[in-house]
Amino acid sequence: MKINPNNIEFMFSAMDPSQYPEGNMKEIALSGRSNVGKSTFINAVCGRKNIARTSSKPGKTATLNFYDVDSQFIFVDVPGYGYAKQSKTSREKWGRLIESYLAERAELQAVVQLIDLRHKPTQDDVLMYDFLKHLEIPVIVVCTKSDKIGKSKVQKHLKVVRETLEVEPEDHLIDFSSVDKKNLPKVYEALSNYV
Repeated sequence: MKINPNNIEFMFSAMDPSQYPEGNMKEIALSGRSNVGKSTFINAVCGRKNIARTSSKPGKTATLNFYDVDSQFIFVDVPGYGYAKQSKTSREKWGRLIESYLAERAELQAVVQLIDLRHKPTQDDVLMYDFLKHLEIPVIVVCTKSDKIGKSKVQKHLKVVRETLEVEPEDHLIDFSSVDKKNLPKVYEALSNYV
């Protein structure tokens, strides 16, 4: 898979299914905790510094954000989970939006679930992975921030993620750093299976 960084476009934010894009372009959703680095990951994959805005305030994304990636597929950034400072009402609203998108969107081909490699997956991470498997959605588990761990410890941390999530054999598990772009070819290869 080759992506032209000059042909990446932020399409729009949606708060309701009526606002989703029409057409048959395949979609890959991005899921993860609020501070796991979803925007940074989008920028790394797209080869652009600021196509997705990174925020120092976790939990800022409250909409589904759609990005046209070189007319090959659409990245859909879903609101981060597990951020306690949002009001209960707003968390419930997001929950319904995410759930209906994941369960009902025909264009959705797979979900990239981002996990911070430095830490054991949280209960929220496990619940999300289990929910995706319940819906029979393929998952690409990308473990971010691998540059912050000693190289000799990466496999040990990956093993913790694999065992905590009980990653199924058909799903991908990739350690990734948006700093050194390590394993970006593996990410492209995994994505190309679904687009």
